[in-house]
Amino acid sequence: MENNNQNLQFKTNINCSGCVSKIKPHLDNADGVCYWDVDIAGTEKILIVSSKGITSEEIVELVKKAGFKIEPLKPQN
Repeated sequence: MENNNQNLQFKTNINCSGCVSKIKPHLDNADGVCYWDVDIAGTEKILIVSSKGITSEEIVELVKKAGFKIEPLKPQN
């Protein structure tokens, strides 16, 4: 099993610093999340999560639980 972190990308409706502060405790306290960031300036509102064990499905559940829309983006090759 590799120890490399995996970067997961999601399209969301997290679009302001207030939204970011609502999602922050959910992602900061999640096991397996090393780093995360949301591009609130971009039109797609892309959430990038550096994962060390957390799955895409688990991140979707966390974000939905916080009240936001989220959908995984296909990895770019």
